Amino acid sequence: MNLLITGGAGFIGSNLVRLALERGHRVVTLDALTYAGSRENLADLDANPNHIFIKGDIRDYSTVEQTITTGFNGDVFDAVINSAAETHVDRSILNATLFADTNVVGTATLLDSARRHSIKKFIQISTDEVYGSITGSGKFTRQSPYNPSSPYSSSKTGADLFALSFYHTYQYDVCITRCTNNYGQFQFPEKFIPTIITNALLGKKIPLYGDGLNIRDWIYVGDHCDGILSVLEAGQAGSIYHFGGSNELTNIDLCSKILQILAQELSIDESQLRSLMTFVEDRPGHDRRYALDWTDSERELGWKPKTRWDSGLVDTVRWYLKNRAWWEPKLK
Repeated sequence: MNLLITGGAGFIGSNLVRLALERGHRVVTLDALTYAGSRENLADLDANPNHIFIKGDIRDYSTVEQTITTGFNGDVFDAVINSAAETHVDRSILNATLFADTNVVGTATLLDSARRHSIKKFIQISTDEVYGSITGSGKFTRQSPYNPSSPYSSSKTGADLFALSFYHTYQYDVCITRCTNNYGQFQFPEKFIPTIITNALLGKKIPLYGDGLNIRDWIYVGDHCDGILSVLEAGQAGSIYHFGGSNELTNIDLCSKILQILAQELSIDESQLRSLMTFVEDRPGHDRRYALDWTDSERELGWKPKTRWDSGLVDTVRWYLKNRAWWEPKLK
C-alpha cells in the first residue's frame, strides 16, 4: 500500500514507518520537526526508495493538500495514518491552545483533505487518556465514556470526535486506535522512562510525582505499531481498537526496576542510583490509573502483544546506553 504517515519523525511514528516499510508498504512521512520529532530518527531510511520525507505541518491546509494530491511519486495514497500530535501533558498545562490547534485543527484538516480526495482509509492514533482515570481493578472498554483530565487528553478527545463524525456524516472509513503508555527506542527524553534513564546516567535527581503510586500499563512501541498495521489491514470502518501490554506498574516500581537494570548494565551499586529518586509536587489533574481492555482487538484483528516486559525494558535501557549521542543534545 501507499501510506501517508504524519508525525513519522516522532517516537511512535518513526517506529511505525520502519515497520510499514519492512512489511512492503511505500511510505511518505509528513512531519513538522518540532521538539519531539527529529529528522535524525529517520536518517537511516534516506536511501530507501520506498520512503519519502516531507517537512510540513498538518495544520497547514496547502501543505496537506499538496502532499495528499501528490501521493507517493504520483501514486494515490491508500491510507492516511495520523500519528502527528502534541503529546506532552506537562506542556499542555502550560500551553493548552497549541494542543487544541495541532491535535484538533490539524486532525480536522487531514480528515477533510483525505476524504475529499477519496483516500480509502484514515487511522487516527489516540490514547487511553481520553477516558480519564479508572479506579479499582477494572479496565476501560471501547464503550467507556470520555472523561479527559488534561488539556492534552481533551485535545485528543476532540480529535477522536472529529474523526468519528466523518464516519457518521460521510460514511468515511475512519478507525481510531487507543493505546496504553509506550516504551522503546527513539522516545523523547522528556518522557518518564527516558527521564529515569538519562537522569540516572547524568547523576541528576529523578522526579516522581506525588506519592509515586500512579499506575500505568506499558506496551512496547513495536507491538503498538503492529496493532496499527493490523487495523490498516482488517479494521472495520467507524471502529475503535485498544492496544495494551498488560504490564501495570506504579511509577515508583517502574523507576526501581529500571534503576536495577541500569545498575546491572553498568556494574555499579544500585543504591547509588536509587538515591537519585526524588518526590516532587504532583502534576495538576494527574490521573491515578489507566488500563485498557484489548480483548476486542485480539478477537477481531488477531492481535496481541508479543514483547515480554522484562526483555523489552532491558532492550530499551540498552538502547539509551548505546545512543547517548542521540538523546543528550535534546536535553539542552
